[in-house]
Amino acid sequence: QVQLTESGGGSVQAGGSLTLSCDSIGTDGTYYMAWFRQTPGSEREGVAAISPGGLWTYYVDFVKGRFTIYRDLVKRSWYLHMNNLQPGDTAIYYCAATGNPRSLQKDDYPYWGQGTQVTVSS
Repeated sequence: QVQLTESGGGSVQAGGSLTLSCDSIGTDGTYYMAWFRQTPGSEREGVAAISPGGLWTYYVDFVKGRFTIYRDLVKRSWYLHMNNLQPGDTAIYYCAATGNPRSLQKDDYPYWGQGTQVTVSS
């Protein structure tokens, strides 16, 4: 059974940085992985995705140039490094895993972590 656990959230001021981690149990080198985020009353939205080998990555426009997704295959962990954080980035961030290739649609991801809160103050 796949289990995902996020960590690394917290509170920062605008312009600051955070790195989120997602540790997995039960995954192997065939899973695509992504980060999503959600604010109260809003749909969960995709932020970035990465292929099993890490050679393909995808970012939504509002994080391009600021966020970096990467993975450690040995540790079976994924990361989201976030630079120049803005108040609009405040959300609960979730990692998710799937066997569906190259997708950032939440309905394509069957495995989810519990989420980690990121709060950015101005």
